[in-house]
Parts: sequence; C-alpha cells; structure tokens
Amino acid sequence: MTSTKTPDVWMPFPADEIEGLPEGLNYHFWDGAQDYPADPAHCAFYVVPYMKGSQVAVRPLAGMAQVQIVQTLTAGIDHVEPGLGLLPAGVRLCNAKGVHEASTAELTLALILASLRGFPGFVHGQDKEEWRAGFYPALADKSVLIVGYGSIGAAIEDRLEPFECARVARVARSARTTARGPVHTLDDLPALLPEADVVVLSTPLNPSTQGLVSAEFLAAMPDGALLVNVARGGVVDTKSLLLELESGRLRAALDVTDPEPLPAGHPLWHAPNVLITPHVGGSTSAFEPRAKRLVAGQLNRFAIGEPVRNVVRTTG
Repeated sequence: MTSTKTPDVWMPFPADEIEGLPEGLNYHFWDGAQDYPADPAHCAFYVVPYMKGSQVAVRPLAGMAQVQIVQTLTAGIDHVEPGLGLLPAGVRLCNAKGVHEASTAELTLALILASLRGFPGFVHGQDKEEWRAGFYPALADKSVLIVGYGSIGAAIEDRLEPFECARVARVARSARTTARGPVHTLDDLPALLPEADVVVLSTPLNPSTQGLVSAEFLAAMPDGALLVNVARGGVVDTKSLLLELESGRLRAALDVTDPEPLPAGHPLWHAPNVLITPHVGGSTSAFEPRAKRLVAGQLNRFAIGEPVRNVVRTTG
C-alpha cells in the first residue's frame, strides 16, 4: 500500500459479517445505495456490489483517485469495464474465480436435464391437470460441447462425468491439453458444432465472443440440438436464435438473455422449445460464504502487501 493513511475499503457486506478480516483498514458498507458511505477519494479497495448492474458498479469509480484494487463478485467483468477508463493507471481488477463454479455448474446441469427431459411441458401439464406421458431424450449418449473452458467450464464437465455422455469437447481462447483431453480454440468451432447434441456457453463476454453465436454458428448445429447459455446474453445473437427456435429446428435453455432483463412482450418469452431462467446461475446459498472467503483472503493479502489473486486487468 502506498499511503500512510489507513486505507478505506468499500464492501457490499457489513464487516462484522465476514470472518478473518485484517485489522488496520477502514471498512465501509456500500451495496449500491444512492448515498456513499464515505468519500470515494479515500477508497483503496473497492468490492463491487453484486448483481446491481453496470450503472451502480461504475458510479463511484470517477471519484476513486486512490483506489488500488477493484474486486468483482462475478466471474465476468463486463459490467465494470465501461468505467475502467475513469481510474488511474495501475489499478488491478480482480474477478470472483472460485465463487460461482459450483452454483453455475449446478444450474447448467439442471437446464440441460430439464430441457432434454421435457420439464417445462410437465409443469404446464400439471397446471392443466394433464398427464403428459411420453418418450423423452436422455443426456446419456449425447455429445456435449463446452464453449468457454475456464474454471466454470471445467466445473460443468466435472458434473457431466456421471451422466455417461458419448463425448465432451472443449473450446477456449487458447488451445491446451488437460487431464480430460484437448481444449480447442474458437477457430475449431465449425468442425465441432455439427457433432454436438448439446452446446454449453460459459465464455466471458468480450470483443471476441460478442455475437459469437451467430446465424452461421446456429446453422452448424445439428437438428434437434440444445443450446445452453450460462455466460452472457450478448454472446448470442437473439434474432438468429429466435428464427431457429420458431422453426422448431433447435432448442435452447437460457439463464442470460440479450436484452436483459428480458422485457415483457419480448418474443423470446413465448418462443417454442425454450426454457428461460432469470440470470440465477450464481445466485444461490453457495454464493455468500464463498464470496466472503474470497474478500477476506484478498484483503489479508492487500493488508500485508502480498499480490492479490484473480487479477484479470491492470489499468494503463
């Protein structure tokens, strides 16, 4: 730390609710309220409020002239990126790797299984007191393609393992080899998509993935394939997806949408063969204890001058 003044820390949790916080820091609770808890100019470590949107996340940044660390509680950082140009050089932006893997992977499996086994239809049938027996697809023997093979993608594959999938293929920004097999690059998608019964999106939203799931991407998927998006809505071209859903050729299970929140009257709400959840991949009982452990660990490193973890960007 560069100043002799006791640094301020802004967090969306009260300090007395987090075990193991270091002494010697001034803790302020701020969860996106209109009024700030202290002068932003004195903030050295800013923990961004969770799921409050980009406008809230970036609002205090212009005044944070002494901030050294910006810590998100999300795996993605797209909601704070619009404000990074307001910060001084050398500020480290950290994501929440380790916080959301379990919850997001759980939801991914739930979306896959619910979609394949026809759960939305069963719910509608229950509402109408209809017994909708039939023969439904299984996850067993399906080929799954995970697009975005970071820690969340790997956690998804961990949970796929007991389901007897025929194949799991992996795609990430850089090619590499894992204990489970090769990781391909985005350039390999044209060869991989035609073999994928289920395509899972768990990639960050950035210039290389904005609109990645285009009309061409979707056209390469086989008839009857399922698209599962637990990444960001902007990874998918919504108009192109709607055309495929309305034709009945593809199915989708979406935890994120573009636009988001999905407004009333949007055609995606009532498109055939789609299951929508309201961006709840990380919003479970598993979030808070993991988030608090992350914050405590990062602040302990910060307090003694050790490097913080999960640095994904340094302002220049």
